Amino acid sequence: MKTAEIHPANRIQQVEEYYFSSKLRAIREMNQAGEPVINLGIGNPDGLPDEKVLGSLTDSVNEPGNHGYQPYSGTSELKTAFAGWYQRYYSVELNPDTEILPLIGSKEGIMHISLAFLNPGDEVLVPDPGYPAYQSVTRLVGAKPISYDLSESSDWKPDLAVLSQINLEAVKLMWVNYPNMPTGQSADADFFEELIDFGNRHNILIVNDNPYSFILNDHPQSILATPGAQTCAIELNSLSKSHNMAGWRIGVVSGAKQFIQYILRVKSNMDSGMFKPLQLAAVKALDLDSSWYERNNKRYIERRKLIWQLFDVLDCRYNPNQQGMFVWAKIPDEIPDAKALSEDILQNARVFITPGFIFGSNGERYLRASLCQPESIIQAAIKRILETR
Repeated sequence: MKTAEIHPANRIQQVEEYYFSSKLRAIREMNQAGEPVINLGIGNPDGLPDEKVLGSLTDSVNEPGNHGYQPYSGTSELKTAFAGWYQRYYSVELNPDTEILPLIGSKEGIMHISLAFLNPGDEVLVPDPGYPAYQSVTRLVGAKPISYDLSESSDWKPDLAVLSQINLEAVKLMWVNYPNMPTGQSADADFFEELIDFGNRHNILIVNDNPYSFILNDHPQSILATPGAQTCAIELNSLSKSHNMAGWRIGVVSGAKQFIQYILRVKSNMDSGMFKPLQLAAVKALDLDSSWYERNNKRYIERRKLIWQLFDVLDCRYNPNQQGMFVWAKIPDEIPDAKALSEDILQNARVFITPGFIFGSNGERYLRASLCQPESIIQAAIKRILETR
């Protein structure tokens, strides 16, 4: 039967299906065809959350009063736990009632922030390479992404002096992400001070997306610890990577009261709050001591050594001081591009490694491999690649 001629909104002509959505579908098809693929592409933690977190979820889900609608701005228990977490690990004091807004995952927050602050035609500074959602969400809300370069020669940090020389009058918001994904580059207090100064001078909201600060990093940092940050900065964070809770969809945005109120106006019209047992379990996660992060990182350290071996086999070059749950590596000069190399490895070795082009043109000569597979699986991937070379 022929369907009616109902056309989609113009906004979806501005974006494509998310790369990993389509790629994972192709990998599932290869698996179903009897050609199992080792997936080193996605940062999807394979470990369990802490047993206290799981116990809380099990206990609270059996409480009848926990199954109704919850506050749009999150329960007081969860907001207080986030405030305590920021105080202990980032030395940032936040008012849990006015400066913290729990989210159903921080990816949701990218859309809420964009809807709250951007009008059609506004411009947004987006990193290249960077998380693809920054570009796509900017386009979906009718704003214009303006890419700024990150490069190995500048330690994957923007040249703020160069940016200050361009016309920034229409720029409303700037996405930054440190520790950086995909490059693993860390930031320091001096860099955050420069960012805050840049935002204040040009009336630009600086948004730091900060889900990787506990992974292979002994000194978690928040842009909100920078003097004067609340005048022009907010921060996204998440339990997905730091607490092995990616599927739980628990994130947070923090910042000045006025900024949070703008975002809440959007969020309260788009969802009806998070399931209370999830929030109570998140409280347990946020209350864990530093030994939790140490155990997690011990596992990632061993896996990273193997990923280094894998990239050595491919003659790729990498910085051993990267943070986060990936290794970002540059392909050899004689190989035309990383996309072709990634596809060759997938088809011939049945190993998927993310090609860097999906993060922007400055990633075209890079590959990114995840640390979210057991050591035995990474060893098997190395063996497969060796057999095809």
